[in-house]
Amino acid sequence: MKNLIIASTSTLHGGNYLEYILPELKIHFASCSSLLFIPFARPGGISHEDYTAKVKETFATINIDVKGIHEFEDYKKAVSEADGIFTGGGNTFLLVAQLYKFQVMDVLAETLKKGTPYLGTSAGSNITGLTMQTTNDMPIIYPPSFRTLGMLSFNLNPHYLDPDHQSKHMGETRETRIKEYHAFNTVPVLGLREGSWLDVKGNTITLKGNLNARIFRQNQSAEEVESGSDLSTLGTLSL
Repeated sequence: MKNLIIASTSTLHGGNYLEYILPELKIHFASCSSLLFIPFARPGGISHEDYTAKVKETFATINIDVKGIHEFEDYKKAVSEADGIFTGGGNTFLLVAQLYKFQVMDVLAETLKKGTPYLGTSAGSNITGLTMQTTNDMPIIYPPSFRTLGMLSFNLNPHYLDPDHQSKHMGETRETRIKEYHAFNTVPVLGLREGSWLDVKGNTITLKGNLNARIFRQNQSAEEVESGSDLSTLGTLSL
């Protein structure tokens, strides 16, 4: 049974790393004495070692040890045997490219289907959808495929921002970019605002946090959904 927390972000403005969601994580990883961290997204170009050290410091506060996947000789075995798994944020293109390079994408999907507790933030959340095509990140590297884990029957847009009608910025809004995606794709997209997350238990998907989320479907008006909503029927498992 799938057991995932899929969060828009790791850090809220003015807060410490994972601070806002740490009480949930203590419950989520209660059966885990250790955690496998996947640092491949490397925010700001941070090293795997420094990124893992940051995560290790945070999870030590809830008595969970952390090791980075780069510390293992066999990456696939590390994933399949992990007590719990956390994939951090950064650049989704880089993360997906590395998961394919080391042949981890499919084994990670199979491991999560068996119920290994998982946390994803930002890029680590993007990969739980059907594809990574609705990421906000720059294509700094080209992955062999946009296909991702398929733990959800839709795609995500973490860090979703509403249009600011007072702003003089002339660039595209997130809503505009998602509409561009839907000019060529039918998969629904969930705009996940900062501080919100999805709690996935088996086939049940529940929106958590203090904010609404926004659902985008091809050729339909966007829909607001409240925290606590059941999103289990959103989307389809085939592209």
